[in-house]
Amino acid sequence: MIEIGKYNTLRAARRIAHGMVLQDEEGDDVLLPNKYVPEGLAPGDDIDVFVYTDSNDWPIATTRRPLALVGEIAYLQAKEITPIGAFMDWGLEKDLFVPFSEQSQKMTTGKRYFVYLYLDEQTDRVAASSKLGKYLEKEATGLEPGQEVQLLIGPESELGFTAFIDNRYRGLLYKSEYFQELHPGMHIKGYVKTIRPDGKADLSLQQQGYLHAVPLQAEQLLEALKKNGGFLPLTDKSGPEEVASLLKMSKKAFKKAIGALYKQRLVRLEEDGVHLV
Repeated sequence: MIEIGKYNTLRAARRIAHGMVLQDEEGDDVLLPNKYVPEGLAPGDDIDVFVYTDSNDWPIATTRRPLALVGEIAYLQAKEITPIGAFMDWGLEKDLFVPFSEQSQKMTTGKRYFVYLYLDEQTDRVAASSKLGKYLEKEATGLEPGQEVQLLIGPESELGFTAFIDNRYRGLLYKSEYFQELHPGMHIKGYVKTIRPDGKADLSLQQQGYLHAVPLQAEQLLEALKKNGGFLPLTDKSGPEEVASLLKMSKKAFKKAIGALYKQRLVRLEEDGVHLV
């Protein structure tokens, strides 16, 4: 079955004037227009394509890569506002439609919005909605503390960043849990820190439990790095008094702590000091 709004691996069946006809295992076919047919593609060859519907609502294949697939959340720019809704740039020739009924707020040309891509069952068109609450699960019951997840960084607040987890849940990444530049729309690996009693997920960019295997001094050094914006001006050449002043530990303990964190790739050592990764 050819899936609209997703990638499909199809077989080249025959060449026609307008392009190459592709087929799935059931014999269903779709056209790959001439401008997308790679040089050397011949009947019998397999090819990965994205399938959506053209302006006449006919399924069409392309080798271009959209910015998101059906079932995913994306941060897209509104290109045009019409009497029936908004059209967003998602990397394809045909723009992505967001009906007025699926807009959480009236969209404006040129602005970016977080939208969820879905397949309209009546028309088989790929469309989008900024009413994310309709598509996200209210409680992160399918997650476990320590679990690795894929995050889409969402809007920023005084607490930190909202993040969308695996296109299914909403979580919170507190400012104390990251020391790198983040921006809305960024994709990044993260970890579930805890699931709160209300079912919401708190997130981290560092795997939880990693400190069990390192000395207590390493914990102290890590906390000091977090409190100082991810940097401490200490190196092997720093004197014992300087280390004691900043960390309340000996130079020997500092070197052991640095070694433990460096082995786990939690810090990087530069000429100006220690940086949190």
